[in-house]
Amino acid sequence: MKKHSKYLVTAALPYANSFIHTGHIAGAYLPPDIFVRYKRLNDEDVIFISGSDEHGTAIEMASIAENVTPREIIDRYHFANKKSFEDLGINFDIYSRTSNKIHHDTAQEFFLNIYNKNILVQKTDKQLFSEKENRFLADRFVTGTCPVCGYEEARGDECSNCGSNLSPLELINPRSKITGDIPVIKESTHYYFPLGDYQEKLEKWLDSKKGWKQNVMNYCKGWLKAGLRDRAVSRDLDWGVKIPVKGNEGKVIYVWFEAPMGYISATKELFIERNEPEKWKDYWMNEDTKLIHFIGKDNIVFHSLIFPATLMAHGGYILPDNVPANEFMNFEGEKQSKSKGTGVFVKDITAKFDPDVIRYTLASNMPENKDSEFVWKDLQVKNNSELAGILGNFINRTVVFTKNKFDNRIPEIKTIPETGNDILAFFKSQSEKLNELYDTFKFKDALLLTMDCVRAANKYFNDSEPWKVINTDKEKCGEIIRVCLELCHSIAILINPFLPFSSERILKILNVSDKDLKWNKIGKTILTAGNELGKNRILFPQIEDSEIEIQVQASSGGETVKTVSPQTGIITIEDFKKVSLKVAKVIECVPVPKSKKLLKLKLNLGTSEKQIVSGISEFYKPEDLIGKLVVVVDNLVPSKLMGVDSEGMLLAAKQNGELKIVTIDGDIQTGADVN
Repeated sequence: MKKHSKYLVTAALPYANSFIHTGHIAGAYLPPDIFVRYKRLNDEDVIFISGSDEHGTAIEMASIAENVTPREIIDRYHFANKKSFEDLGINFDIYSRTSNKIHHDTAQEFFLNIYNKNILVQKTDKQLFSEKENRFLADRFVTGTCPVCGYEEARGDECSNCGSNLSPLELINPRSKITGDIPVIKESTHYYFPLGDYQEKLEKWLDSKKGWKQNVMNYCKGWLKAGLRDRAVSRDLDWGVKIPVKGNEGKVIYVWFEAPMGYISATKELFIERNEPEKWKDYWMNEDTKLIHFIGKDNIVFHSLIFPATLMAHGGYILPDNVPANEFMNFEGEKQSKSKGTGVFVKDITAKFDPDVIRYTLASNMPENKDSEFVWKDLQVKNNSELAGILGNFINRTVVFTKNKFDNRIPEIKTIPETGNDILAFFKSQSEKLNELYDTFKFKDALLLTMDCVRAANKYFNDSEPWKVINTDKEKCGEIIRVCLELCHSIAILINPFLPFSSERILKILNVSDKDLKWNKIGKTILTAGNELGKNRILFPQIEDSEIEIQVQASSGGETVKTVSPQTGIITIEDFKKVSLKVAKVIECVPVPKSKKLLKLKLNLGTSEKQIVSGISEFYKPEDLIGKLVVVVDNLVPSKLMGVDSEGMLLAAKQNGELKIVTIDGDIQTGADVN
């Protein structure tokens, strides 16, 4: 396989105004992590860059709505999202932020370079101005009546009712979203980047690209066919990177222009941390480097046309080698949306399920060529039938056999059986096929082929029948099991891009270091005879129906899988009044048959009785709950858990793996309202 000297891989900078959800992961963050891990298994020189996009009107609007500073908004979401990435094993070399000084300096230097070349054009436009606030109103600071459908709460950039793209001046009866006052029209002068001047260069550049996704090319050609127009690069805002030219007080660099420079500033920051402050140029200014932008389809135009055009204007920088954009991943039939607050937040799902199970489910449904769907039941099927039933099964049966029949030590091997050589050669040949799939960003196909290798390993175990051979020829049986153990090691390498945590667990079970976790070791015999295996563990415990039913119930209005309010999670008193909380007394409590976690509780609510099923048996014995006063959600939609009716939900708190039910201190009448 031909190696390139360097890879510079970027993942889209998530906007720091909400928590990231599984749609973001499947679209723009899991694909590059898979790619980077694969490249590193091949000893390629790769750096992986991302960070928070922390400027723009949405963040300023959120700060005004909450009466806090923009810094408080971006700190909240930057650190929360950074942790979510870490919890899911998305392993950036650096996760920076555009509010850092190095980014402001980089963006201002970039702006001045283009400004000093007289590339930028100044234009005077009419804009809405709030005399009460003494400021020009950006599009999202304005609301009014949509001229297309008559919706009275349309934004200055878009009507959420009919979907029309708008400008503030098109709105009927516009008003400030902040104070409600009626703005006046004033003129404001801004800098524009002449994007149309670069159309011919962009067309030639795109024509030279081979292997780009058709959806990306189609999107770009659509824009080019319509003709590229000048785009404003400055805005009248308080929050952002200040225009570094005198006479432009109160103006900032438009976020579309400065945010992609976050890739550059983050690379600078990375090498400053490594005490090699000039080495960033080896990646951004080296024609041998392959720059690859992983994004969602809503960012195609910025990474495939606009950012490349600004790089052309500046000069000296490499242009993207590829922009493998994905489509969207929906959730249970509904679009995942930060603005609407719908979707499965990473911070929530990683608190409930193994990160590798999440990664596997998202990877197997990755929206590479069309929109895909995340469904709770699919996560269970993927875990139980594929990860546990195929992958976990092979590792476990091999290790258990070794422990029981070979004193938990790696058997000697004098001659590898012919069938053993065949399966090892098969693994090697499949790894070569996988090279092409990874290099062409066909990760779903790569995952399928990887699991086919594990299926082949299971078949080898079955066909070799070591449980029979052990009774007649222990040496031959040892050779079979040695091959299976070598396959376990090869599997640890093969799955590493998709399942890094499980890969590490397999190495610990085999009691080997990661020094041989290299792609060219697949299909090789590298283990040392006589070495003792580590402690075995079940890699993928079964996920019960009850666990999934709880998530399905929560998704339709129960717990926290969906947010209750866009962007901030703030609710009104009217929202809270919709939840009926009651004091209830536990009068009966028994385990649910065939379930390890569920208890069935009969509750007295004063004038009525209610049955609730709750997954608390790990923390409470049934007899300990009899007579306790608890708090329940009384108006929850009834559901079935393990076939048992549940008519509400207990309130409980969980910390460091310990769960405690919310109970009432002192005497109070059952059925009393909690508010």
